[in-house]
Amino acid sequence: MKIIKNIFTSLLIALSLFGCTKKEGLQNLAATEFQTELKSAEPGQILDVRTIDEYAKGHIEGAILADITSDAFQNAVANLDKTKTVYVYCLSGGRSGSAASQLQEMGFKSIVNLTGGMLAWQSANLPVTTQEGSAQPSEGMTLADFDNQIKGKKLVIVDYNATWCGPCKQLSPVLEAWVKEQKGTVELIKIDVDENQELAKAKQIESIPYLEFYKDGKLADKQIGMGEAKAMTDKWKQILL
Repeated sequence: MKIIKNIFTSLLIALSLFGCTKKEGLQNLAATEFQTELKSAEPGQILDVRTIDEYAKGHIEGAILADITSDAFQNAVANLDKTKTVYVYCLSGGRSGSAASQLQEMGFKSIVNLTGGMLAWQSANLPVTTQEGSAQPSEGMTLADFDNQIKGKKLVIVDYNATWCGPCKQLSPVLEAWVKEQKGTVELIKIDVDENQELAKAKQIESIPYLEFYKDGKLADKQIGMGEAKAMTDKWKQILL
């Protein structure tokens, strides 16, 4: 009985310790949850790991620029308090996931990552701000503009991408080659989500690469992410041809 009692006591202590440290480590939160957590954020502990151009187009209030593709990330991290929670985000979640991993390796104990990045944030109609004195950027194509572009076309693939997106770059040659093989029967439209944020928000795009397939102006199917080339092209054929 004494052994059982000791085991039970040890379990209670372990559970108690777990309960006290449940916020440590890495948390991946959806946009609305991320916003709620930001209410307790310390000044200077919110990182926008996108490029300076992306940051200037609109960012979360209180975020500092920490472009993970440049020295800005290391410079920003050097000024952070490792004992306090760090909040990190990018456009769709890929770069911030990498940043979060690096922060863990550097010894940060509590990191909160925005799942889906600014695409998810804007899809949830959450507020953004721009740098003081920066010009208000063009929101690009509207949903009405897009509908007009698709109208009257028989077979179309729309490729939503961004210049920094690695999987987008891997998908592009496969997609372009397949469309070329169709000898003009399928049209490919490429849309940069950074340059067309209003459209991305209207379509609630939270991850790229993202493909849409249209037949006679109507959405027939969609694809999120990058897959094995043969499987993808077989699927495209099934959808459109």
